[in-house]
Amino acid sequence: MHDVPLWLWAVFAVTVLVSLAVDLLAHRQAHVIGFREAAAWSGVWVGLAVTFGVVVYLVVGTTAGVEYTTAWLLEKSLSVDNLFVFALIFGYFRVPRAYQHRVLFLGVLGALVFRGVFLAAGVAVVSRFTAVLFVFAAILFYSTYKILKEEEGSFDPGKSIAVKLLRKVIPVRDDYAGTHFFVREAGKRVATPLLAVVAAIEAADLVFAVDSVPAVLAVSSDAFIVYTSNAFAILGLRALYFMLAGLLDRFHYLSTGLALILSFIAVKLILQASHKTISTAVPEIPSPLSLAVIATVLAVSVGLSMLRPAPGPGGGPTADDDRPAEKPPAGPGATGPGSSGPHSSGEPPKAR
Repeated sequence: MHDVPLWLWAVFAVTVLVSLAVDLLAHRQAHVIGFREAAAWSGVWVGLAVTFGVVVYLVVGTTAGVEYTTAWLLEKSLSVDNLFVFALIFGYFRVPRAYQHRVLFLGVLGALVFRGVFLAAGVAVVSRFTAVLFVFAAILFYSTYKILKEEEGSFDPGKSIAVKLLRKVIPVRDDYAGTHFFVREAGKRVATPLLAVVAAIEAADLVFAVDSVPAVLAVSSDAFIVYTSNAFAILGLRALYFMLAGLLDRFHYLSTGLALILSFIAVKLILQASHKTISTAVPEIPSPLSLAVIATVLAVSVGLSMLRPAPGPGGGPTADDDRPAEKPPAGPGATGPGSSGPHSSGEPPKAR
């Protein structure tokens, strides 16, 4: 555990709250976010995360700085899975592009809360029962197997438990009503499809936490490191989605890269657990080496994807396409050419 001063926790909390407030004010008017705007915001979030990492390095120490950077980069790479599912959910519910940022903003708020709970529980369990790291390693190996064998199957947002529970609690109308989550019909309060989309987004994040939490705990068991790195990675998810929405299918080697990263982290967990529970003679993988491996695998995966494009035409908008999408049909059950999701034309993407 690192000796983190209380004021640094306060700086982190204030930074996150101010960032969310600025982002919300900047997008208070619903509009289509194009590539250039998304790239600018993505640069802001990355810059903020890197700056905070420098502060951690200067205040807490070199080891903490390397662990933070490694955990942030790891979570950033694993979050690519989320982008594919975001595209699928938006396409399924035919969410107008102008409303997508509002949905993802609420999704980020929920993710910050749920990840905090899961990570706190994970840190507590690991600190008391180190052998649980073997279980975490098994989870990551299984995730690797599913990615390589492409056996994860297609994610069906309509069958999400969260969406089903929502429909039992409150009626959900078929038509959108701007950015409103609730409207009144015949004197009764009913939900719009936008609320169902938020429920599906939150449910998807809970599923991804199964991989993310064990992976980041392999890097550090310090609550400050694991949560701050996760938080800054999550904050940049929205901008990353809007920047890469039309390019996701082009990075076809990225899934293999993520599988390699997960298997590497699983091995790191096994060695770490063995060192602490079996014998100190068992070597551990140092954080600088982990950082180098993750960065190298990501760079090679992206580079190969660009050098060897996947066969067949790519779908979705191009990187410089800032044109507003056509107005989509009214609700999630509508059909026709107006779908606004990045994968609305052609086959829906498979959840990576």
